[in-house]
Amino acid sequence: MRDIKTVGITGCGTMGAGIAIVCARAGFRTVVYDTRQAALDSARKQTEGFLRKSIERGKLDADKLPIIMENWVGTTELSALAECDLVIEAVFESLDVKHQLFSALHPLCGEQTLFASNTSTLSITEIAGGSGRPDRFVGMHFCLPAQLMKLVEMSPGLSTSDESFSRAWAFCEALGQQPVRTQDSPGFILNYFLVPFNNDAIRLVEQGVAEPADIDRAIKTALGYPMGPLELLDLVGMDTQRLLCEALHGVTHEPRAACPPLVKRMIAAGHLGKKSGRGFHSYADSRMYGA
Repeated sequence: MRDIKTVGITGCGTMGAGIAIVCARAGFRTVVYDTRQAALDSARKQTEGFLRKSIERGKLDADKLPIIMENWVGTTELSALAECDLVIEAVFESLDVKHQLFSALHPLCGEQTLFASNTSTLSITEIAGGSGRPDRFVGMHFCLPAQLMKLVEMSPGLSTSDESFSRAWAFCEALGQQPVRTQDSPGFILNYFLVPFNNDAIRLVEQGVAEPADIDRAIKTALGYPMGPLELLDLVGMDTQRLLCEALHGVTHEPRAACPPLVKRMIAAGHLGKKSGRGFHSYADSRMYGA
């Protein structure tokens, strides 16, 4: 079984940037790909800011910072991922976009390179079907924010080989994460519950039942959640929430998974959440969560 030493991350939005921190922090050479140089520059700056805050809080030794940042390599060239032993896809929830990405990666990467998707709602088997290597494909759904949360939902597709899944599982443990095995089922464990739950919170705002701050305060105080649902939605982004809803509702037809109209209105107004400075709450900056 070939060891994983170099990891590729495709997409450096909120999710991809967090996964890249996890990989680089664990000592893996991490090649972060995005089509936008500005997005890479922003992700690198936010990564260093997050790590410096971790040092201030006593959660990271100061001498580790330059090593981690040396592990973190940004690129706008897809060919730079040819050296990777594992490529984790973290682009938005579109089966067509994921298929286009993996079909371009397949001829570039070595035969032993594993492909993984961070999808939270789409079928691993369906994504793997367009990858060119469905036997070397696995679902690896990191929890948001990945740099703070330990859980990773590991899901084999119908064609995933036992060796491929074992390699991915061992890598996940080497990151210091906690993997759990799930079947290739819509929403896996977390989003099966979370997407409808968050939509319920949105509908409370729509119906004027309570203000966002009070809903979040109630959930955190009574249920012990570290973040309220509307705070989490601001971190995820309204545009991403709409895609999650469309993907999950499209395969389950669960009414609670349908995208609330308020989400679409907020997107139209540019109130995407933390990354735009305003969502259900207002933000002075768009620094990475926990930084």
